[in-house]
This record gives sequence, C-alpha cells and structure tokens, in this order.
Amino acid sequence: RWPSLLKYYSHSDGVSWLEEYKARHNAGLEAQRIVASFSKRFFSEHVPCDGFSDIETLGCPSHFFEDELMCILNMEGRKGLTWKYYAKKILYFLRQQNILKNLKEYLQRPTERQSFLEGAVLIDQYCNPLSDICLKSVQAQVDDITDKVRKVLRTKNPRHPSLASKAGEVLIPEVELQRQVLDAMNCVLYEQLKYKGNELDYYNSLNSYIHQVLIRRTGIPISLSVLYLTIARQLGVKLEPVNFPSHFLLRWCQGKEGSTDIFDYTYIDAFGKGKQLTVKECEYLIGHHVTEEFYGVVTSKEVLQRMVGNLLNLGKRESTDQSYQLLRDSLDLYLAMYPDNVQHLMLQARLYFHLGIWPEKVLDILQHIQALDPSQHGAVGYLVQHTLEHIERRKEELGPEVKHRSDEKHKEVCFSIGLIMKHKRYGYNCVIYGWDPACMMGHEWIRNMNVHSLPHGPHQPFYNVLVEDGSCRYAAQENLEYNSEPREIPHPDIGRYFSEFTGIHYLANTELEIRYPEDLELTRATVQKIYSSGKE
Repeated sequence: RWPSLLKYYSHSDGVSWLEEYKARHNAGLEAQRIVASFSKRFFSEHVPCDGFSDIETLGCPSHFFEDELMCILNMEGRKGLTWKYYAKKILYFLRQQNILKNLKEYLQRPTERQSFLEGAVLIDQYCNPLSDICLKSVQAQVDDITDKVRKVLRTKNPRHPSLASKAGEVLIPEVELQRQVLDAMNCVLYEQLKYKGNELDYYNSLNSYIHQVLIRRTGIPISLSVLYLTIARQLGVKLEPVNFPSHFLLRWCQGKEGSTDIFDYTYIDAFGKGKQLTVKECEYLIGHHVTEEFYGVVTSKEVLQRMVGNLLNLGKRESTDQSYQLLRDSLDLYLAMYPDNVQHLMLQARLYFHLGIWPEKVLDILQHIQALDPSQHGAVGYLVQHTLEHIERRKEELGPEVKHRSDEKHKEVCFSIGLIMKHKRYGYNCVIYGWDPACMMGHEWIRNMNVHSLPHGPHQPFYNVLVEDGSCRYAAQENLEYNSEPREIPHPDIGRYFSEFTGIHYLANTELEIRYPEDLELTRATVQKIYSSGKE
C-alpha cells in the first residue's frame, strides 16, 4: 500500500507491522486534517510564516506525514486541486526546512570535509524541494562518468595509477600522469557525452542545478566546473576552484604544490570544453586585465555563495514569476550562509513587503537590520510604518465580500467564475477567478494600461484571470471571449481557487463559492449552451 516507505526499513529490523500500519494510518488522517484546514484559514492571503506551526510540532513520524502529502499530490484525475495546492505548499515547507538544517550542518564541518558536489546538491534540493534529488543518485551518475574516463585511460596507459582500486584516495604527483587524466576526461565529457556550455540559453536557472546539468549535459561555468573538479579528484588529480570574474575557472598546479605564483598554474575552462589557459588567455576570455587576487583558490562556502548569487540575479530577472519563488529561495540560501548581511536582509524585507506577505516576519527582519546597522534607520523606519499599517488594515477586514449576480449593479457582468476564456487581442488562454462590475484599479494603472482607449473604457466589468503563462491579469469584458477549445490552465495558483477541472470548465472550491454564490449555476448553464450545442 505504501511502497515508497520501504526504504525506511531493513530486512534485519524487528518491526511490529501492525503498529507501523496504525502509525502510518494516523499520520495520513492528521495530514488530511491539516491540508483541509489550510484552504479555509489562508484563502485570502499567503500562508503566513507561523501558518506551519502545527506542522512543526507533529505528533507523528515526519516521513509518514510526507508520504501522505505525496499520495495527495499523486491523486489521479483532475479532482482534488485545492488539496493538491496546499499539500504541495506544506511539502515544500517541510523539505526546505530539512534541507536548510543539512546545509547548516554542512557549513559547520571542517573545510576538507565539505564536498563541492554535496554543496551543489543542497542548493539544487532547496530550489527544487519537490523533485527527487539526492546526493547518492547524483554521485552514482558522476561515478558512471568516472568509470568511462578510466576505460579511456586504460587504452592509453594500462598501468596508469588512476586505474588502481583505491584511486582517488591518493593524489597523483607526476604532472604528465595528471595530464593523461585530464585528456581522458575531456574525451569522455566533451567528445563522447557531448557536454557543453549553454551559450544559447545561458540565463536559464536549470543551468545552475547539478541534477539538470547531468540530465541535459549543459550548464554554466560554475556548475560544469563542480562536475569537472569532482571527477578529476576521484581520479587523483587535485584541481582547485578559482572565483574568476564573469567566468568561473579551475586551476591545475604545474609547479610546487601550494605555490602562490599565479604563473605556476594552468587554468581550466570547463565551460569551454576543458580548454587549458595561461594567465594572459584568462584575461582574453573576459576582455580585460585583472589583479592577481582573482586567480586565487576559493573555499567551498565561497563557491556556494557564487552559485546562490547567480540564482539571486536570475530571480531578479524573472518578471513572469509573480511569486518570485526563485528570488525567495536564493535569498533564504544566502542568508543561511551569511545571516548578518544587511544588503540581502533588506532585499528580503522589501520583497516580502512588495508581495504583501508575512508582515510579522518583515518587522523581525527590520529589527535585525537596525541592530546590525543603525545607519539604515531611514529605510527601516519607512518599511516599519507601512508594514504596521498593513497589519492594522488586515485586522479591520470584516470577512469575505460576497457578490450576488441578482444585485442591480452586477447586471452587466456576462461571464462567470470557472469559465475558460481567450483574450481577443493577445490570444492567451485563461480562467476567470473573480470579477468586478467596473474597473477597480487606480488612476495610474488605468492610464498605464491605456484602458480609456477601449470603446467601453473602465466603465465595464473587469475579470481577474489566471493565465496559462503563470501570470495573473485583470481583463476588460470586451477583450474576452469564450474559448472554443477549452483546456486546463497550467497555473501554479489554480488549486487556490478551484477544486476540479471538468474537461470544459473549472469548479470553484468552497471558499471561492462563498464569495460568488450564484456563479456556479451560471457557469454550468453557459457551458451547456455553448459546448453541448456545438456552437463556436
């Protein structure tokens, strides 16, 4: 019944299976109770940071609880969308908390025990907590590449020390033997397996995730360098990471070990098919001269800092992701490594403030910033004032606004909740999850969106829609039409508002139906009229 739990047991364990069954059954009931409560508690706002407090104090084994959440997520069909939505949020939170603990434990280890590959996996896991990523499986794939390199080495030099059973535990001292390893690596990685730097889609976040680098066989300089360095070390060649500006490199010592002379090293560009560079060629690579300090070796923590910094910059660029999830995740990672960095703390506070979420946490962050750097009092004071106003407004909210179609002021509203629509001008597919009898946005938005150029201007119904590209928009009635080929809308928030997709339209969940009590009947009647008659 629960095959995914087999990994938690060994054949030698003396287990009372009846007790295990009861524990798993009870964990399932507890998970269902919590998931069911989330829609009612958090429909009108993001799940607050203290919203997970009852999960943190679970009275059941966490792996049983997680397993039930996975069962909910894997439910077949198009039903249970709201349960899946909140199960995903809870699972995301639980796994990220666990990964953060693992990252902090990793950072506390002595430097020599901090594997670059493990660090890259931790970053990957945190940004993709619902994917099945584990160090063991990533390491197995790297080992497979290493075995292929050994096969190539064996044809060139059957007595090479890297072919010994304990190779990797002892570094190879002779430069010529090291060169043979690197040549074999370049042959396997770039000629046989066709790994390459992703020049065409450089700013894709997948290039930074080590499991995706292994699947897609492409990446950016730093992710390919981590892979290259790991394989080299497993074959007895010590390469070191170099935090070179704009282009991460590795260095290979040609002189006395530990030399501080930058000319005693050859520099390796894993992004450029393992090309070996001189100091002057490194400068040609980026187009300008740099000082000697940039050729120095960096620690595993500094490598992770650069990897996270890349993701932070991508998170700032991703304008289509209205939840800024990548930016939020990368900020969490950065602050786990550098908890007192004022610049990134301020960015986190501004981000939560902009999104209108977690005002209590914003106040905590601002208090921390003020203690670290009193010179920030101007920016801190502004955000504190507006955050307190946000908290007060939330307290004054009287409950959900209920919109009845029978009201005279709503008589011009033609479309209803759950209908799949198409935008006449931009052609995107979307689903309606809210409406107003007239445009409720401010004058600036109306001016910027050129609403007055529409024949009916702002004095017509406007609809809140979830769009297939993951965005949320506010569309005028005259710009929407029924979709002749209705299909599911792949939007991350679909389960927040709807419980089921019927194949033609969406069914509002309980909380949305409370706010639009007469829409469901109209949606069904509209669908019956349009699609069953074969019109459009």
